[in-house]
Amino acid sequence: MNDTLIQIERDGPVATLWLDRPTVHNAFDEHLIGAITDGLRALEDDARVRVVVLAGRGKSFCAGGDLAWMQRMAGFSEAENLADAGRLAEMLRTLAELSKPTIARVHGAALAGGTGLVAACDIAVASEHASFGTTEVRLGLVPATIGPYVIRAIGARAAQRYFLSGERIDAREALRLNLVHELCTADELDARVASIAQALLAGSPDALHACKQLVAALTNQPLSPQLIDDTCRRIAIARAGADAREGIAAFFDKRKPAWTTEGTP
Repeated sequence: MNDTLIQIERDGPVATLWLDRPTVHNAFDEHLIGAITDGLRALEDDARVRVVVLAGRGKSFCAGGDLAWMQRMAGFSEAENLADAGRLAEMLRTLAELSKPTIARVHGAALAGGTGLVAACDIAVASEHASFGTTEVRLGLVPATIGPYVIRAIGARAAQRYFLSGERIDAREALRLNLVHELCTADELDARVASIAQALLAGSPDALHACKQLVAALTNQPLSPQLIDDTCRRIAIARAGADAREGIAAFFDKRKPAWTTEGTP
Protein backbone atom coordinates (compact mmCIF):
# COMPACT_ATOMS: atom_id res chain seq x y z
CA MET A 1 0.00 0.00 0.00
CA ASN A 2 1.34 3.46 -0.92
CA ASP A 3 1.03 5.46 2.30
CA THR A 4 2.23 8.64 0.56
CA LEU A 5 -0.92 8.79 -1.59
CA ILE A 6 -3.54 7.73 0.95
CA GLN A 7 -3.79 7.80 4.71
CA ILE A 8 -5.93 5.51 6.83
CA GLU A 9 -7.06 6.75 10.22
CA ARG A 10 -8.94 4.53 12.66
CA ASP A 11 -11.31 5.67 15.38
CA GLY A 12 -12.43 2.45 16.98
CA PRO A 13 -14.49 0.52 14.40
CA VAL A 14 -14.65 3.52 12.00
CA ALA A 15 -11.82 3.90 9.49
CA THR A 16 -11.30 6.95 7.26
CA LEU A 17 -9.42 6.49 4.01
CA TRP A 18 -8.02 9.90 3.04
CA LEU A 19 -6.98 10.63 -0.54
CA ASP A 20 -3.71 12.50 -0.06
CA ARG A 21 -2.67 14.27 -3.27
CA PRO A 22 -3.84 17.74 -2.22
CA THR A 23 -1.56 19.64 -4.60
CA VAL A 24 -3.51 18.17 -7.56
CA HIS A 25 -6.89 18.15 -5.79
CA ASN A 26 -6.62 14.38 -5.23
CA ALA A 27 -6.82 13.68 -8.97
CA PHE A 28 -6.43 10.05 -9.99
CA ASP A 29 -3.39 8.60 -11.63
CA GLU A 30 -2.43 4.93 -11.84
CA HIS A 31 -0.59 5.13 -8.52
CA LEU A 32 -3.47 6.68 -6.55
CA ILE A 33 -5.92 4.22 -8.11
CA GLY A 34 -3.73 1.33 -6.96
CA ALA A 35 -3.32 2.81 -3.49
CA ILE A 36 -7.08 3.30 -3.03
CA THR A 37 -7.80 -0.26 -4.20
CA ASP A 38 -5.17 -1.70 -1.86
CA GLY A 39 -6.43 0.44 1.02
CA LEU A 40 -10.03 -0.67 0.54
CA ARG A 41 -9.00 -4.31 0.39
CA ALA A 42 -7.02 -3.95 3.59
CA LEU A 43 -10.04 -2.41 5.32
CA GLU A 44 -12.27 -5.19 3.96
CA ASP A 45 -9.97 -7.76 5.56
CA ASP A 46 -9.68 -5.92 8.89
CA ALA A 47 -12.28 -7.43 11.21
CA ARG A 48 -11.93 -4.47 13.57
CA VAL A 49 -13.31 -2.06 10.93
CA ARG A 50 -17.09 -1.88 10.56
CA VAL A 51 -17.60 1.46 8.76
CA VAL A 52 -15.39 3.07 6.09
CA VAL A 53 -15.35 6.82 5.40
CA LEU A 54 -13.85 8.11 2.14
CA ALA A 55 -12.45 11.65 2.30
CA GLY A 56 -9.96 13.97 0.59
CA ARG A 57 -7.14 16.10 1.98
CA GLY A 58 -6.77 19.72 0.95
CA LYS A 59 -9.26 21.90 -0.90
CA SER A 60 -11.07 19.16 -2.84
CA PHE A 61 -12.56 15.73 -2.39
CA CYS A 62 -11.34 14.52 -5.80
CA ALA A 63 -11.01 16.41 -9.08
CA GLY A 64 -11.29 13.26 -11.23
CA GLY A 65 -8.58 11.98 -13.53
CA ASP A 66 -5.13 13.55 -13.51
CA LEU A 67 -4.91 15.00 -17.02
CA ALA A 68 -1.16 14.37 -17.23
CA TRP A 69 -1.94 10.69 -16.63
CA MET A 70 -4.69 10.69 -19.25
CA GLN A 71 -2.38 12.45 -21.69
CA ARG A 72 0.06 9.55 -21.29
CA MET A 73 -2.77 7.07 -21.79
CA ALA A 74 -3.69 8.70 -25.12
CA GLY A 75 -0.38 7.49 -26.50
CA PHE A 76 -0.81 3.93 -25.26
CA SER A 77 -2.08 0.97 -27.26
CA GLU A 78 -5.69 -0.17 -27.03
CA ALA A 79 -4.60 -3.15 -24.91
CA GLU A 80 -2.68 -0.89 -22.51
CA ASN A 81 -5.64 1.50 -22.28
CA LEU A 82 -8.01 -1.38 -21.57
CA ALA A 83 -5.75 -2.66 -18.79
CA ASP A 84 -5.51 0.81 -17.27
CA ALA A 85 -9.27 1.39 -17.51
CA GLY A 86 -9.71 -2.00 -15.88
CA ARG A 87 -7.74 -0.88 -12.85
CA LEU A 88 -9.96 2.20 -12.48
CA ALA A 89 -13.08 0.07 -12.86
CA GLU A 90 -11.76 -2.41 -10.29
CA MET A 91 -11.20 0.41 -7.78
CA LEU A 92 -14.79 1.60 -8.19
CA ARG A 93 -16.17 -1.94 -8.01
CA THR A 94 -14.14 -2.67 -4.87
CA LEU A 95 -15.58 0.44 -3.23
CA ALA A 96 -19.15 -0.28 -4.33
CA GLU A 97 -19.05 -3.94 -3.28
CA LEU A 98 -17.25 -3.50 0.04
CA SER A 99 -19.11 -5.63 2.59
CA LYS A 100 -18.96 -2.77 5.11
CA PRO A 101 -21.00 0.45 4.90
CA THR A 102 -19.20 3.34 3.21
CA ILE A 103 -19.69 7.08 3.68
CA ALA A 104 -18.39 9.74 1.29
CA ARG A 105 -17.29 12.87 3.17
CA VAL A 106 -17.42 15.45 0.38
CA HIS A 107 -16.03 18.97 0.37
CA GLY A 108 -14.84 21.16 -2.48
CA ALA A 109 -14.76 19.67 -5.95
CA ALA A 110 -15.87 16.10 -6.65
CA LEU A 111 -15.68 16.03 -10.44
CA ALA A 112 -15.78 13.26 -13.05
CA GLY A 113 -14.17 10.28 -11.29
CA GLY A 114 -14.70 12.13 -8.01
CA THR A 115 -18.44 12.13 -8.70
CA GLY A 116 -18.06 8.41 -9.41
CA LEU A 117 -16.47 7.82 -6.02
CA VAL A 118 -19.37 9.62 -4.33
CA ALA A 119 -21.92 7.56 -6.25
CA ALA A 120 -20.12 4.30 -5.45
CA CYS A 121 -20.36 4.93 -1.70
CA ASP A 122 -23.44 3.82 0.22
CA ILE A 123 -24.03 7.20 1.84
CA ALA A 124 -22.80 10.66 0.87
CA VAL A 125 -22.66 13.77 3.05
CA ALA A 126 -21.47 17.01 1.47
CA SER A 127 -20.67 20.52 2.54
CA GLU A 128 -22.91 23.25 1.14
CA HIS A 129 -20.09 24.47 -1.11
CA ALA A 130 -19.21 21.11 -2.66
CA SER A 131 -19.53 20.79 -6.43
CA PHE A 132 -19.96 17.82 -8.72
CA GLY A 133 -20.12 17.08 -12.43
CA THR A 134 -19.59 14.51 -15.15
CA THR A 135 -17.41 16.88 -17.14
CA GLU A 136 -15.68 14.30 -19.35
CA VAL A 137 -17.31 15.36 -22.64
CA ARG A 138 -15.61 18.74 -22.42
CA LEU A 139 -12.29 16.94 -22.75
CA GLY A 140 -13.42 14.61 -25.51
CA LEU A 141 -13.97 11.74 -23.05
CA VAL A 142 -16.99 9.81 -21.74
CA PRO A 143 -18.02 8.99 -18.13
CA ALA A 144 -17.92 5.28 -18.89
CA THR A 145 -16.38 3.56 -15.86
CA ILE A 146 -18.28 5.77 -13.41
CA GLY A 147 -21.49 5.53 -15.44
CA PRO A 148 -23.11 2.52 -13.73
CA TYR A 149 -22.67 4.06 -10.28
CA VAL A 150 -23.84 7.55 -11.23
CA ILE A 151 -26.88 6.25 -13.10
CA ARG A 152 -27.74 4.03 -10.15
CA ALA A 153 -27.57 7.11 -7.90
CA ILE A 154 -29.38 9.76 -9.96
CA GLY A 155 -31.30 7.78 -12.58
CA ALA A 156 -31.00 7.56 -16.34
CA ARG A 157 -32.97 10.71 -17.11
CA ALA A 158 -30.81 13.01 -14.99
CA ALA A 159 -27.67 11.25 -16.21
CA GLN A 160 -28.77 11.91 -19.80
CA ARG A 161 -28.60 15.65 -19.16
CA TYR A 162 -25.44 15.85 -17.11
CA PHE A 163 -23.41 13.28 -19.07
CA LEU A 164 -24.16 15.21 -22.26
CA SER A 165 -23.90 18.79 -20.98
CA GLY A 166 -20.93 18.42 -18.62
CA GLU A 167 -22.51 21.10 -16.42
CA ARG A 168 -21.27 21.63 -12.89
CA ILE A 169 -23.75 20.43 -10.27
CA ASP A 170 -23.86 22.48 -7.10
CA ALA A 171 -24.49 20.90 -3.71
CA ARG A 172 -28.21 21.68 -3.61
CA GLU A 173 -28.77 20.17 -7.04
CA ALA A 174 -26.73 17.13 -6.01
CA LEU A 175 -29.07 16.72 -3.04
CA ARG A 176 -32.14 17.03 -5.26
CA LEU A 177 -30.72 14.43 -7.64
CA ASN A 178 -30.01 12.00 -4.76
CA LEU A 179 -26.30 12.04 -5.56
CA VAL A 180 -25.80 13.06 -1.92
CA HIS A 181 -28.05 12.31 1.02
CA GLU A 182 -27.39 15.32 3.21
CA LEU A 183 -25.84 18.81 3.16
CA CYS A 184 -24.28 20.68 6.04
CA THR A 185 -21.84 23.49 6.66
CA ALA A 186 -18.14 22.75 6.36
CA ASP A 187 -17.82 23.07 10.13
CA GLU A 188 -20.51 20.44 10.66
CA LEU A 189 -19.21 17.92 8.15
CA ASP A 190 -17.12 15.75 10.46
CA ALA A 191 -19.81 15.69 13.14
CA ARG A 192 -22.50 14.63 10.67
CA VAL A 193 -20.31 11.87 9.23
CA ALA A 194 -19.53 10.66 12.75
CA SER A 195 -23.22 10.67 13.65
CA ILE A 196 -24.14 8.57 10.60
CA ALA A 197 -21.27 6.19 11.34
CA GLN A 198 -22.62 5.69 14.86
CA ALA A 199 -26.07 4.95 13.44
CA LEU A 200 -24.54 2.32 11.16
CA LEU A 201 -22.71 0.73 14.08
CA ALA A 202 -26.08 0.06 15.72
CA GLY A 203 -26.81 -2.51 12.99
CA SER A 204 -25.31 -5.98 12.94
CA PRO A 205 -22.40 -6.47 10.52
CA ASP A 206 -24.12 -9.43 8.84
CA ALA A 207 -27.39 -7.52 8.44
CA LEU A 208 -25.64 -4.48 7.01
CA HIS A 209 -23.85 -6.65 4.45
CA ALA A 210 -27.12 -8.40 3.61
CA CYS A 211 -28.83 -5.02 3.10
CA LYS A 212 -26.11 -3.97 0.66
CA GLN A 213 -26.56 -7.22 -1.24
CA LEU A 214 -30.34 -6.73 -1.25
CA VAL A 215 -30.08 -3.27 -2.82
CA ALA A 216 -27.63 -4.59 -5.41
CA ALA A 217 -29.96 -7.47 -6.25
CA LEU A 218 -32.91 -5.13 -6.72
CA THR A 219 -31.04 -2.61 -8.87
CA ASN A 220 -31.99 -2.75 -12.53
CA GLN A 221 -28.42 -2.74 -13.86
CA PRO A 222 -26.29 -5.24 -11.89
CA LEU A 223 -22.53 -4.69 -11.89
CA SER A 224 -21.81 -7.77 -13.99
CA PRO A 225 -18.32 -8.52 -15.35
CA GLN A 226 -19.73 -7.93 -18.84
CA LEU A 227 -20.96 -4.45 -17.89
CA ILE A 228 -17.62 -3.52 -16.30
CA ASP A 229 -15.72 -4.78 -19.36
CA ASP A 230 -17.97 -2.74 -21.63
CA THR A 231 -17.35 0.47 -19.67
CA CYS A 232 -13.59 -0.16 -19.79
CA ARG A 233 -13.67 -0.60 -23.56
CA ARG A 234 -15.68 2.60 -24.02
CA ILE A 235 -13.30 4.77 -21.99
CA ALA A 236 -10.23 3.16 -23.58
CA ILE A 237 -11.53 4.00 -27.06
CA ALA A 238 -12.37 7.57 -26.01
CA ARG A 239 -8.97 8.17 -24.40
CA ALA A 240 -7.11 7.20 -27.55
CA GLY A 241 -9.38 9.25 -29.82
CA ALA A 242 -8.59 12.50 -31.59
CA ASP A 243 -11.11 14.50 -29.54
CA ALA A 244 -9.55 13.41 -26.26
CA ARG A 245 -6.07 14.35 -27.47
CA GLU A 246 -7.39 17.76 -28.54
CA GLY A 247 -9.40 18.33 -25.36
CA ILE A 248 -6.54 17.48 -23.03
CA ALA A 249 -4.04 19.48 -25.11
CA ALA A 250 -6.39 22.47 -25.00
CA PHE A 251 -6.60 22.18 -21.22
CA PHE A 252 -2.82 22.30 -20.84
CA ASP A 253 -2.54 25.08 -23.44
CA LYS A 254 -5.22 27.06 -21.58
CA ARG A 255 -7.25 27.51 -24.76
CA LYS A 256 -10.63 26.42 -26.06
CA PRO A 257 -10.76 23.04 -27.79
CA ALA A 258 -11.26 23.07 -31.53
CA TRP A 259 -14.87 21.92 -31.34
CA THR A 260 -16.13 24.88 -29.34
CA THR A 261 -16.09 28.65 -29.65
CA GLU A 262 -17.38 29.36 -26.17
CA GLY A 263 -16.72 28.08 -22.69
CA THR A 264 -13.65 26.34 -21.29
CA PRO A 265 -13.61 22.76 -20.03
